[in-house]
Amino acid sequence: MADTIKILDGSTFVVSDRRGDIDAAPDQPHGLFFRDTRFLSRWILSLEGRSLEILSTDDVDYFSAQFFLYPPTGTIYSNPDLSVIRQRTVGDGLHEDLILLNHSQEPVDVGLRMEAGADFADLFEVKDAQKKVGELYRDVRDGSLVLGYGRDDFVRETVITAGEPADVGEEGLTFRVTVPPHGEWQTCIDVIPQADTLARPKHGHGSVGSPAPNMEMSLKEWMQRAPVLESSWDKLGHIYWRSLVDLAALRFYPDISPEASLPAAGLPWFMALFGRDSVITSFQSLPFTPELAETTLRVLADQQGKEVDDFRDEEPGKILHELRVGELTHFGERPHSPYYGTADATPLWLVLLDETERWTGNADLVRELEPNARAALAWIDEFGDRDGDGYVEYERRNTETGLENQCWKDSWNSILFADGTNSKLPRATCEIQGYVYDAKRRCARLARELWGDPDFADQLEKEAQELRARFNRDFWIPGREFFALALDGDKRKVDSLTSNIGHLLWSGIVDEEKAEAVAQHLMSERMFSGWGVRTMAEGEGGYNPIEYHNGTVWPHDNSFIAAGLRRYGYAEDAARIGYALLEAATYFDWRLPEVFAGYPRSLTSFPVEYPTASSPQAWATGTPLLLLRVMLGLEPDGDRLASEPVLPPEIDELALRGIQGRWKDADVTARRS
Repeated sequence: MADTIKILDGSTFVVSDRRGDIDAAPDQPHGLFFRDTRFLSRWILSLEGRSLEILSTDDVDYFSAQFFLYPPTGTIYSNPDLSVIRQRTVGDGLHEDLILLNHSQEPVDVGLRMEAGADFADLFEVKDAQKKVGELYRDVRDGSLVLGYGRDDFVRETVITAGEPADVGEEGLTFRVTVPPHGEWQTCIDVIPQADTLARPKHGHGSVGSPAPNMEMSLKEWMQRAPVLESSWDKLGHIYWRSLVDLAALRFYPDISPEASLPAAGLPWFMALFGRDSVITSFQSLPFTPELAETTLRVLADQQGKEVDDFRDEEPGKILHELRVGELTHFGERPHSPYYGTADATPLWLVLLDETERWTGNADLVRELEPNARAALAWIDEFGDRDGDGYVEYERRNTETGLENQCWKDSWNSILFADGTNSKLPRATCEIQGYVYDAKRRCARLARELWGDPDFADQLEKEAQELRARFNRDFWIPGREFFALALDGDKRKVDSLTSNIGHLLWSGIVDEEKAEAVAQHLMSERMFSGWGVRTMAEGEGGYNPIEYHNGTVWPHDNSFIAAGLRRYGYAEDAARIGYALLEAATYFDWRLPEVFAGYPRSLTSFPVEYPTASSPQAWATGTPLLLLRVMLGLEPDGDRLASEPVLPPEIDELALRGIQGRWKDADVTARRS
């Protein structure tokens, strides 16, 4: 999607070509999307029936863009007398200012037309190229063009209005105007999506580059609240700025908590409430934007599983995977209302609960969510451990539409043996056991210090230590000297060498005597491409440098690997991974994508794009932030912030000023000397 322009705000996003036009194929994620539905699939501007050409395109902010266009003359010997500027903003709808400039000494009579259409495709229909079941309609009402779709009680409409008089027809709007010599003419067009209620665009006339006052927090305020970064490596400032801006863009205001935001997973497919993605991103960004973590914890607690529901993979105490509000979910054709098909979101939610209190000192939040935390811990033992062997396994209850793999590597073929054959369900992947170990240790602290339940704390500590001993015995592969990717349904060790072992270091479940072998594997040529650690080692039977989870490099994966190496004392290796990922970001306009190819650096002098990667994507956006924490060795220590920096050779000086937390305000400065 390199030739597209993407702007977004909350649950609204627009993907167009570089002229600002939208002409979406059924399986193409182009258009105006709002609440999981495409409200514009056609939006084409023409002058006297001819398409316009591009002078320049400017992504002003995450929620706005400008397109500078001109009508072609058909010859290089004649310059155009007219130019057109489209100024676009999104936020609960779309607002577009059209400016027509006359550069000649004569008045110009001209016809400007905007073609409009909407297929009202559900995002799942776009992904699967499905056809609509209901009926589309068009209407002109009170001077506005209304595009609509109805299926039983599911009705969606797009209302299009113009600021200047126009000939409004069912196919679009036409403006017949006279532009004076060296003068201009302009109008604005509002596109208002109507779902359960009528939305109102956040932005109005002339708002390009300026958030409207009713936005919950402006970009300027958002940036001012973040720590100030200083670095001898100038490029790091650009990467840091981009990460903060993209986090602001991905802020999602759920209906159940409209006054506070949490991170949506990513554009274009995942602008919705997620469990694992929102938790991981909130963890990564805690030193920089702690408010995201607090909202994430509360909203996911509100949606915590309450009953056994096979269709939605729901179980009491379980944290959801994904919540959708589109047509297919409405009619029960998809289980995302919400869908609970994830085995790792629940322990990760517990990890985030403790980490948030360690950083912010918000004990009231921990006490408020104590019932939810106890329910999550009960899920781990009662439903997560399906067969009573002491490990959390997963197998979908709904074999029709549920996810086969319910770990972070959730593609169908991600849990392979070393010979490339697939494993058998149910599967107990290694990193989930590490998350459970960490969750129980952390909740033991919360029980002892904040819940006033020392007996429960002792129980959790005992269970964590027993899990660690059992895990280091059952998952270790003697001879190959690393941990199995998983135990499959026959309790066989899935013996591929993968990046999951780095998450084990992050969780702390690895015995000290095994940590060095794990670190050496992670930094070997088979695993470390030079741009990051691959998801699967080169030479394994399933390895493919452009397979989604079997050889690519995932930035968020690497951020946790770096944090794990740092935890076990391999700080220089962690810094090496950190710099490799940050350097990769410089090749992607300062923004790390969801995933990129795992080709070795000796083969290519730049990281190779993955064709369908989301960008911006939340936990990739959070990766530079966690890497900064790792390099500076930032750790809460009671009411003070401890720091033990280890910088990569390429960065001589690094500082973060104004780090907010329970210590109120802290500055950290590091120099390699």
